[in-house]
Amino acid sequence: MHGCVRAGKRYNMREGIHPDYKECKVTCACGNSFVTKSINSEMRLDVCSACHPFFTGQQKFINRGGRVEKFKNKYNL
Repeated sequence: MHGCVRAGKRYNMREGIHPDYKECKVTCACGNSFVTKSINSEMRLDVCSACHPFFTGQQKFINRGGRVEKFKNKYNL
């Protein structure tokens, strides 16, 4: 039986209610992969710490234009 100690008292964890953690292979769209623990055996991500702008320090701006710019481009104004 697993247990924890809190404030000098020992508490036992209930059996059979906790998920079974196993090794999980995580793969990102950028090609980065790593192993962690999860209840799933495999995960696929769109963004990870190797490609996220917060961690890389690089931002990607995509200028799509607003409504007015799209209207002007559509009707060649």
